[in-house]
Amino acid sequence: MPDDPHKHLRRLERVWLESPVYFATACTYRRQPILAATAVADILTEEWRAAAERHRWLVGRYVIMPDHVHFFCSVQSNAKRLSEFVRLWKQWTTKRAVAALAKRGPARLWQQGFFDHVLRSEESYAQKWEYVRQNPVRAGLISHAEDWPFQGEILRL
Repeated sequence: MPDDPHKHLRRLERVWLESPVYFATACTYRRQPILAATAVADILTEEWRAAAERHRWLVGRYVIMPDHVHFFCSVQSNAKRLSEFVRLWKQWTTKRAVAALAKRGPARLWQQGFFDHVLRSEESYAQKWEYVRQNPVRAGLISHAEDWPFQGEILRL
């Protein structure tokens, strides 16, 4: 019997994840350091809380840095594509943040696009979270990760 020409495709069945967790990063336009402020951070987290209802995406842990955000998310049934969810989240946060920062903020909040990565195990989630949690320490903003006020968890993924 000859080799199965589709054998390599069957391997994909073993790596398919039923409810994958994604790690996403979005940067501010021209890397402006405007996110790590209570008013803006509140807007970002409120919009993440609304993501389940609006977009069918669950947001887990997050870290808001001055010029970028990291967050973990997972899809629900009938969800929008990840790219559509992030695009719409950026639109909502931009409208609200621009209004909140009207006198000192930019008209454009986010860089185009974002980075995403699919996590393949509980271990990689924990490892990636620890790395992300240490970002403010590596950036010299604080001495201990637990002291960073712009981090948290919306839902347990």
